[in-house]
Amino acid sequence: MAAAYIVDAARTAGGRRGGRLAGIHPVDLAARSLDAIIARTGIDPAAVDDVIMGCVTQAGQQAMQVGRNAVLASKLLPQSTPAVTIDRQCGSSQQAIQFAAQAVMSGVQDVVIAAGVESMSRVPMGSNATFHMKEGLGHYKSPGLDEKYPGIMFSQFMGAEMIVRKHGFTKDDLDRFSLNSHQKAIAATNAQAFANEIVPIEIETPEGPAMHTVDEGIRFDATLEGIAGVKLLSPEGSLTAASSSQICDGSSAVLVVSEAALRAHGLTPLARIHNLTVTAGDPVIMLEEPLFATDRALQRAGLKIADIDLYEVNEAFASVPMAWLKHTGADPEKLNVNGGAIALGHPLGASGTKLMATLVHALRARGGKYGLQTMCEGGGVANVTIIEAF
Repeated sequence: MAAAYIVDAARTAGGRRGGRLAGIHPVDLAARSLDAIIARTGIDPAAVDDVIMGCVTQAGQQAMQVGRNAVLASKLLPQSTPAVTIDRQCGSSQQAIQFAAQAVMSGVQDVVIAAGVESMSRVPMGSNATFHMKEGLGHYKSPGLDEKYPGIMFSQFMGAEMIVRKHGFTKDDLDRFSLNSHQKAIAATNAQAFANEIVPIEIETPEGPAMHTVDEGIRFDATLEGIAGVKLLSPEGSLTAASSSQICDGSSAVLVVSEAALRAHGLTPLARIHNLTVTAGDPVIMLEEPLFATDRALQRAGLKIADIDLYEVNEAFASVPMAWLKHTGADPEKLNVNGGAIALGHPLGASGTKLMATLVHALRARGGKYGLQTMCEGGGVANVTIIEAF
């Protein structure tokens, strides 16, 4: 089968809810990452066969095909560039990478941009469902679905708490993991480890124009005492806002091409996509599926967990990567080495390509070979992507 290569991967620095990126329309925010990929690689914009854009809350400013609108708002892509917007919940733009790779590996297309966007400040999480419910326009849970899962309100938060209990974690375990995420993000920021992946965004501030280049969610003064003192999300639970991913604004993009495109456009690849896996399981505990998806991906790739040099496991809640480590026996020193969503933020539809940007550049910086990325997703689905860096 033909190979698919990653030529570049870039992301905006995360913006906090109501923070430094909140003044930018999500269509324009997505267009900035698309333009950055074109400018950074020097590829002819007319050569792009398709743009596949992940976005979860496709409502309001993210409605009416945000991927296509981002192409039309782009300063570099021509209006002849097709685009599609997809929703696989938190794995939307990781699935965009996998769809892009499948298109290239099948020989159908040669140059595809996988991307993602989410302005959680401007389009609140879940508003595409809650608005309609408040207006009396119905609920996403159908009679047929309720018949199979009677009385169950699918909840990622409740799934994360179920993982805490199932795997025997304590609140202190969760808090320490969360502090470690901030500490790694602080160290990475101070060492300029994100320099090759972050797209500078010009913003307006009360002091005047500025460039947004640092992830706004990082708590540079984080302490275990401070994290431990945050109020529980549920009186009977263990998770807090401090041990959960941060609401975040951001966009990201990855250029995926064929071997023929590498030659035709004089491109140098950063990595080869080695394995694409997606699985689904229990929609109630929901967020545990990356554990089993990883098992399947490694089996299909003919690899063991010890063969992987770095892992990016999305920190939707601290209990998810902790359970993943416990299940796989992976080396915690290889996990989210530059911090995760607890510190850096989780811009939903943009997180898949965001994590890939971090994984590719971190692998190359460390001289590693194989990287594995996985993401828990609503409905009990999980993507796993394994890459080989050059």
